[in-house]
Amino acid sequence: MKVVILAGGLGTRLGEITEVKPKPMVEIGGQPVLWHVMKTYAHYGFNEFVIALGYKGECIKDYFMNYRYHAHSLKVSLEYGSIEVIDGDCEDWTVHLLDTGANTLTGGRVKLASEYIGDEPFMLTYGDGVSDIDIADTVEFHKAHGKLATVTAVRPPARFGGITLDGDSVTRFAEKPRTGEGWINGGFFILEPVVANYIAGNATTFEREPLEQLAGEGQLAAYRHDGFWQCMDTLNDMRRLEGLWTAGKAPWKVWK
Repeated sequence: MKVVILAGGLGTRLGEITEVKPKPMVEIGGQPVLWHVMKTYAHYGFNEFVIALGYKGECIKDYFMNYRYHAHSLKVSLEYGSIEVIDGDCEDWTVHLLDTGANTLTGGRVKLASEYIGDEPFMLTYGDGVSDIDIADTVEFHKAHGKLATVTAVRPPARFGGITLDGDSVTRFAEKPRTGEGWINGGFFILEPVVANYIAGNATTFEREPLEQLAGEGQLAAYRHDGFWQCMDTLNDMRRLEGLWTAGKAPWKVWK
């Protein structure tokens, strides 16, 4: 089963950082957040990726074209122009870099990627969200319920500290507690190929009409994930993820 990753958005809330690179290429621990997402899937044996490119897609192309050279020591023959990687293993990944247009919306990117994949189910996620989700379990869940689509439901991390009051006394303080009963779209979809028929074209937002129609027809199931999940929308999100990684406490690092 191939993994489609949406990596074409502008990432405007990250400010000047995304003026020179697309959001999926913003680094955590010296590697793009996109790499972290892919490492999660590869840990569960899913190592063929279709990356839907848009804004500054050339940066992502350059990264993968030169991946082995940047990751290892090299022997370079100036006379013959040959380059040899002389140490280290490399990820056993196949990466399809699919140009889907700078102005194409998420639905259009999904449709173009699905046409490239063909008549088979595929996984779908965003290039900026990390989680300790059990990918293998989501696949089994999807196969068991028999619906056309699965979305991972997550509880959003709160952005402010919570307090419980008794009069003027604080009886409980929780720094950035998780939201109580609310669930949001955490990505990590599994889709049957017919889902592409729910997408009108490049101007369709996948999270609007297609998912709304699937839900209305009873064809969208939710895999509930109560563990760690964090998207990298803002500078604060980026700093939090970098801090967790630096401290050796990154919950999404399920690989060795």
